[in-house]
Amino acid sequence: MTRKKTHDRCAGCGQTKDLFPLNTWMLCQGCGDLITGVIDNPGDLERLLKTAETKARELPDVLDAVRYRTTDRDRNTWYVSVSELDGHPVEIFASTAFDRDQHLQSRISNLTTITRLISLILRHIFLGEPLTLEKTLTQLHRSSRQKNDLPEMLAQVLSNYTRKQNLNSEKDVDSP
Repeated sequence: MTRKKTHDRCAGCGQTKDLFPLNTWMLCQGCGDLITGVIDNPGDLERLLKTAETKARELPDVLDAVRYRTTDRDRNTWYVSVSELDGHPVEIFASTAFDRDQHLQSRISNLTTITRLISLILRHIFLGEPLTLEKTLTQLHRSSRQKNDLPEMLAQVLSNYTRKQNLNSEKDVDSP
């Protein structure tokens, strides 16, 4: 394919300098590379469009959900609810009719932690919500039911890393 420079407008972006003919269009180098890339690899366009569509969306106030009833190995009945958006799971919750039972408090706390973190991951996958250490810590704090339970201990350990990040940021600013 022979390309020669002309001075019209790029059919893709409107640029007026360094244009080349491609089929019936005049294109700049960037638009020409993009179009030939799509022509040569049409599957790449679909992947790029899906990537562009995954910018963060907010959860609506009301979601459809499916509730499942299940039993654990100790024959406790649990209810697992999965909230969906456009047919995709975006949140998961689990509860039992016995959540006032002290014997189950530790398990409920750990289960709450697991479901909150899974929900954070699901929102990242299906809504493009960014995953951050701060969001993870928030979910751990909200999962904690008793002083020094597992979620609180995990949050305390991980919060050391937010302090380190803050100290490193301050060092970068303070250094000449």
